[in-house]
This record gives sequence, C-alpha cells and structure tokens, in this order.
Amino acid sequence: MADNEQKAQQLMNDAEKKLGSSKGFFNSLFGSSSKVEEAVECYQRAANLFKMAKKWANAGNAFVEAANLHGKVGSKHDAATNYVDAANCYKKTDPNEAASCLQKAIEIYTDMGRFTMAAKHHQTIAEMFESEAVDLEQAVHHYEQAADYFRGEESISSANKCLLKVAQYAAQLKNYEKAIQIYEQVAASSLESSLLKYSAKEYFFRAALCNLCVDALNAQHAIERYEEQYPAFQDSREYKLIKTLIEHLEEQNLEGFTDTVKEYDSISRLDQWYTTILLRIKKQINDNPDLR
Repeated sequence: MADNEQKAQQLMNDAEKKLGSSKGFFNSLFGSSSKVEEAVECYQRAANLFKMAKKWANAGNAFVEAANLHGKVGSKHDAATNYVDAANCYKKTDPNEAASCLQKAIEIYTDMGRFTMAAKHHQTIAEMFESEAVDLEQAVHHYEQAADYFRGEESISSANKCLLKVAQYAAQLKNYEKAIQIYEQVAASSLESSLLKYSAKEYFFRAALCNLCVDALNAQHAIERYEEQYPAFQDSREYKLIKTLIEHLEEQNLEGFTDTVKEYDSISRLDQWYTTILLRIKKQINDNPDLR
C-alpha cells in the first residue's frame, strides 16, 4: 500500500513538472497539447494508485487536477468524467466535497445538453445528503432538480421516483402543502397507467395523512376528491383508516385513535414515515384536551 502511495506521489510530481511552474504555460496550452495529455495521464494514474492505497482524498484531488486540465483545453466530456471519478473517491471521506465535484460535472453535462446524466448525478447528490451528510433540505433540492431534468427527457417513472422522495422529506420537514401536491400529482399520473394504477392508493393515503396533519376538515375534503378520482380507493383499508381517524380527531378520542392505529399496524406494518406522521396527528388530540 505504501509503495502505491509513493508511486502515486511521484506521478503527481511528474505531472507538475510537465506543466511547468510558470503561469505563462497556460497561455500556450494549445501549442503544448502533448504535455497536457501527459500530465493528465500522470494525474489519472496517480489517482488510481491512491485508490489502491485507499488514500481516497488524495485520489479525489488527483482526479480533480485531471478534470481541471481537461476543462482548460475544452475536453468537456473528459472533464465531467474525471469530476465524477473524483466524487466517487471523496464519497468515502467527504460527502460535501463529493457533492461539489458532482455539481461541476452537472454544469458540464447541462451545457452539453445531456440532461439525463445531469439528473442522475443530482439524484446521487440527493442520496448522499439523505444518508451520509444528512441534510434533508439539500436532499429535497437535488431530488427536485433531478425530477425536473428527468421529466424534460420524458423519463416520467424516474421523475416520479424522485418526486416521491421530495414529498416524503417535505412531510418530515412539515411542508405538508408541498407533500400533498406531489402525492396527488403522482397518484393522478399513476391512474393513467394500467400497470401503476394500484399504487395510486398508497399516494392518496399519504396525501390524506398529510392533510390530517393540517386538520380533520382538510382531510375530509381531500378524501372526497380522491373518491371521485379513484372510486376503488373507498374499498381499501387505508380509506377506512383515514375516515375513522377523522372521526376520532373530531371527537378528540385519544384512546380510539390509538386503538385504530394499532389494529391497522397489526395487519399492515407501518414504517417510520407513517409512524412519525401519525404521531403528529395524534398530538393534535393531546394538545387540545379541553376539546374532548
């Protein structure tokens, strides 16, 4: 491992020598393309040796040097590729630096009109912010960007997948209006497909729960709309749960609310998102004991 690191460092030094130390070098780049290519090759080889030595930050730095050189001589695709390579290394140690490199790649891909690639990298950044750097607002931003680009390229399924993530985290961040809008939008989109039609039930259910976080009347009006859009929704356990919860909220029936949720959970296991939202709804009863 140490041997690989030493070889990598020597290649970094070789690249710098090939580029020269004077600032004037870059003024004659186009007349010294062979030197630039040799330097890029040194940086890339160094990066791979650093990877073998598990020196991830050093590997990322080497790929960034290669990307910067490609950018200066107009090799956009190669520059973007090396920024992505750098990001993959930085992921191991510094998610924020990885996101920065992917953002540079995205700028190049959008300039080249390669919006699907840009969307995929926005999605990758979002995934890092939801799991490694843990910044849900940033995750939401990048999922929204990804969805916009996917939708522009008619990748509706990929766009909806990203939008559902936006809705999930918007609800967690108590931006219920945004979450409701997205869940209703994706539900309506699902109803247009015979293959996806059944999944509309889940999205209407999630939207209804977000409406319940606002108030019971809001939820009542919402499910009346959902009944018209998707009549089969009325036959689902989810619909019956929402109707019963609305009644418990209106009656301020804490025990009934708890029992209803427990009964549903015993048959259809509720995940962490549902549990969080239902606890917020339940808190409306706890916060208004005088109304019981």
